[in-house]
Amino acid sequence: MQRDQEALVLFSGGQDSATCLAWALEKFNRVETIGFDYGQRHSVELTCRLPILEEFKKQNSEWKAKLGDDHLIDLNVLGQISQTSLTKPVEIEISEQGLPNTFVPGRNLMFLTLSASIAYRRGIKNLVTGVCETDYSGYPDCRDDAIKAMQVVLNLGMETRFVLHTPLMWIDKASTWDMAEKIGGSGLIEVMKEFTHTCYNGNRSNRLEWGYGCNECPSCELRGVGYQKFIS
Repeated sequence: MQRDQEALVLFSGGQDSATCLAWALEKFNRVETIGFDYGQRHSVELTCRLPILEEFKKQNSEWKAKLGDDHLIDLNVLGQISQTSLTKPVEIEISEQGLPNTFVPGRNLMFLTLSASIAYRRGIKNLVTGVCETDYSGYPDCRDDAIKAMQVVLNLGMETRFVLHTPLMWIDKASTWDMAEKIGGSGLIEVMKEFTHTCYNGNRSNRLEWGYGCNECPSCELRGVGYQKFIS
């Protein structure tokens, strides 16, 4: 039996998924998290996950009580079959298909399928993911149509009633910063700066106004521009 007030958040260790986690903790009675090791170059994000969870518990006693199990899934096969700049030591550029080569084909679809399998086993109805169509890198599996189609497929294929939540789908990065502030105030903003990781190059040595990153990759550019818009 599915429990309507429980959620499983796809939690990478990045700003977007951390914001979605805060959103879910405000909305649901119990929240579990899931992350994926797919051989990503910025694997440092995986080391950020547990410290973020601990900081969330310090930020809010209700969040501490609501946070449940964390799941880390070995998905290295995805990196092995992907020829992308997120899984191989190649420069970030636009591919022949017109997409940035940071696009890992099938990544979000696999994430959602495996997350649904975990949720099914644990009786969880709600899946929360930080995909966004407004301010993103052009990934087709981040689009609203793709997520809605996945919800249909998962429900048909597992004979269940999952609900896929995308709190960031129609907002830009500035609004993502704003959402975090509205949920957790300045304390949560500081957690986002100090503990989350979004840089594609995995740079944790360069501290910028908005957090750590190379300040050159598309992800850093989006995050930096969004932060400046947020504080202006």
